[in-house]
Amino acid sequence: MEKLKIDISQALSFIDNNKLESLQSQLDQHHNAIGSKKGAGSEFLGWHHLPSSISAEFIADIQQTANKIKNKAKYFVVIGIGGSYLGSRAVIEALKSPFSDFQETDNPKIIYAGQNLSEDYLFDLLKLLDENDYAITVISKSGTTTEPAVAFRLLKQHLENKYGETEAATRIIAITDPEKGALRTLANQKGYKTYVVPDDVGGRYSVLTAVGLLPIAVAGFDIAALVNGSKFMETECSASDNTNNPAALYAIYRNALLNKGFDIEMLINYSPTLTYFTEWWKQLYGESEGKENKGIFPAGASFTTDLHSMGQYIQEGRRVIFETLISVKSSKNSVLIPDDNQDLDGLNYLKNKNIEYINQMAQLGTSIAHVDGGVPNIKLEIETIDEENIGQLIYFFELACAYSGYLLGVNPFNQPGVEAYKANMFALLAKPGFEKETEAIRKRL
Repeated sequence: MEKLKIDISQALSFIDNNKLESLQSQLDQHHNAIGSKKGAGSEFLGWHHLPSSISAEFIADIQQTANKIKNKAKYFVVIGIGGSYLGSRAVIEALKSPFSDFQETDNPKIIYAGQNLSEDYLFDLLKLLDENDYAITVISKSGTTTEPAVAFRLLKQHLENKYGETEAATRIIAITDPEKGALRTLANQKGYKTYVVPDDVGGRYSVLTAVGLLPIAVAGFDIAALVNGSKFMETECSASDNTNNPAALYAIYRNALLNKGFDIEMLINYSPTLTYFTEWWKQLYGESEGKENKGIFPAGASFTTDLHSMGQYIQEGRRVIFETLISVKSSKNSVLIPDDNQDLDGLNYLKNKNIEYINQMAQLGTSIAHVDGGVPNIKLEIETIDEENIGQLIYFFELACAYSGYLLGVNPFNQPGVEAYKANMFALLAKPGFEKETEAIRKRL
């Protein structure tokens, strides 16, 4: 397996060397704190050695459940929000053909619910499921998070009306708390197949638990290879010398750029299948770092598409942006530019060259232009887009995020700010127990 490579050469000229040395020293301390579980939020470090702790038996059990679903369902509905669905969706979208929704396959199509409160979305989903066989997984530690709880109530009733209560129970997999909560209680009552969301793994770090692995397996991808890639990166990042630890280097340099006023990071890809990987990364870093009025704002773009919408601002707008590029060394397929006798489009200079070569030159040309324009670039190179390389990226970004949070001086494993909108929503909906908040918020309207 080729190791993920990090190139910081196009960021060095933007960085204060004295600050860099300070960050390197701090990183050593944080590396040790994570290893000894002495940092803030250390009760949520279950992801740290998760790849190396996943057993072959667990993988086999997930695969067996996935095979049962394949025999029952044309569609598999993943009910969850935030990390409970973004991780699996990031991997599935990265690995599948962009046109697989229009093709017949042996694997169920993965669709999502509980990630929004759109009435039209849920209406259209129920209409689709009226006419097709399906199964669901509901992912929630408590079973009471509003968005997935609403979706699950609707789909549970729909399943039971369509198949009967006994058969419906065989089509529901609950991924929840091992002992407590509304969903655990219901799963025990109904006899659902269950998997556990580990107590020491937060939602945005959960893609390598059953939360992510089950949907990925149902979609037909090799979860053993995914875990193997993440395990490889876990080993690569175990070095105490941060110059040999790619996650440490990334954390150090992105924070060094923040200290120079670059407080917006854009994760850039040149493959549209990585769009949802960017969405997963945005949640991981935004929710982990954005607290106490601190943090790098995570954004993303898909090039060359977004060069025709955002390119002007990136090139000549405010100098607060730096880019982290996920560069893919090799495409899976080859498409050559044909010769054309008339050459009216003037493309014969590219004849017999493959599309990926042109894409790579666009990537290189853009990086040069942006760096010349004052936009630092960090480059992450993977060999190709497959399970092992995506597994490497997942662990790399998770560990680097923990390092970065500690370098910022925040707890990277909590999310206190997320509760603010929920309290207001519950007050406006007159949820029992929020009477005082309801009265207070109505005075503001």
